[in-house]
Amino acid sequence: MDFAVEIIELVKFLKSKHESVVSNQIGRSGTSIGANIHEANYAQGKRDFVSKLEIALKEASETGYWLELLHRTNYIDDAQFKSLSDKCTAIRVMLVASCRTAKENNK
Repeated sequence: MDFAVEIIELVKFLKSKHESVVSNQIGRSGTSIGANIHEANYAQGKRDFVSKLEIALKEASETGYWLELLHRTNYIDDAQFKSLSDKCTAIRVMLVASCRTAKENNK
């Protein structure tokens, strides 16, 4: 949830700079991570649980891409990029581990 809030704040900033293409993309992918994790908590079984976490992982990966693009095009500075990218990477690491554990427990 905290990461999604930071993404929404970033989107507000980007829109104030009249950047709409990437802001829409990162807004969708960055907020979708938490939504899919939340949805996984109410999964209809292990397969559905893993599927939701894998979708969240894909969204986190996409968000990482958009962050890098925003950094390379100077919409966000080094400090903001590092902060958001580190958080996004930490989420990806957690999701990879969670998916792996859930799959192993499903055997």
